[in-house]
Amino acid sequence: MARRKKIYEGKAKILYEGPEPGTIVQYFKDDATAFNAQKKDVIEGKGVLNNRLSEFFMTGLNNIGVPTHFIRRLNMREQLCRSCEIIPLEVIVRNFAAGSMSKRLGIEEGTPLPRPIVEYCYKDDALGDPLVTEEHIAAFGWASQQDMDDIVHLALRVNDFLSGVMMAVGIKLVDFKIEIGRVYEGDFQRLVVADEISPDSCRLWDIETGQHLDKDVFRRDLGSLTDAYTEVARRLGVLPKNTGPSKPTLIN
Repeated sequence: MARRKKIYEGKAKILYEGPEPGTIVQYFKDDATAFNAQKKDVIEGKGVLNNRLSEFFMTGLNNIGVPTHFIRRLNMREQLCRSCEIIPLEVIVRNFAAGSMSKRLGIEEGTPLPRPIVEYCYKDDALGDPLVTEEHIAAFGWASQQDMDDIVHLALRVNDFLSGVMMAVGIKLVDFKIEIGRVYEGDFQRLVVADEISPDSCRLWDIETGQHLDKDVFRRDLGSLTDAYTEVARRLGVLPKNTGPSKPTLIN
């Protein structure tokens, strides 16, 4: 592909200008980070797996009428997406207590929550993505009340979709985070699910064994991250069932 202009480079992805106005190319790296990039490594094949898994989830959401920025996959590491204005929030949906919620509230990990809980973090690496409330969001103008209503609606629809897809393959969706972007069509604004949905951004536990199949494998030194992500991809049909975990062969 011809040399492109890099727009932004994050911990796990690089964004380039797209081939057409209003598009970007999202490139998935093999880099793994945790604890606000205090722990780092390069995991061979991770970017390929996350690209394909995010394609799977975003396509599924598009098909059920949940708008996303995803247009199509370009190759094993890149996808074409709509350019959008990212709202500076991480939107977190929790079905079970885990991670920072368990630490903050003293709730044992794995405890079912009475209903899905939606939380927000302000996207700022230097500040460690602090937890914020809707009052903060309104006061600082990050999103309007109508935006917030729409964001909660989108987040819960994503939760319903992901929970069902995962349960069907024996995986518990503990929690996940998404980003939301604004797409402008003339004077009309529409909110879409942006960034990625992958084991990097979800907590996924095997329903029977409790085995972690997400980035906590890297955070907590629980084994091979590639093996965990490969297992998720295999169960979802993104990988052939007879593929070995070490060198994934992905279905086109």
